[in-house]
Amino acid sequence: MQCLNLKGEMAKRNIKVEDIANALNIHRNSASNKINGDTSFSIEEAVKVKETYFPDLSLKYLFEKSKAGRG
Repeated sequence: MQCLNLKGEMAKRNIKVEDIANALNIHRNSASNKINGDTSFSIEEAVKVKETYFPDLSLKYLFEKSKAGRG
């Protein structure tokens, strides 16, 4: 399941997958897999992304899982 709120907030703030990858010190493909829900963010990674790019938003909001095709 994707993190649609995270993806939306990244788009609003012009934050790229590469930015998330750099913050987490992981490969771009690994960051993409996490954002798209193919693999999960660890708690530490989620906190790092939130504190680095989205200090005004809650972890719960950012990393809420959304099923594809859900209306």
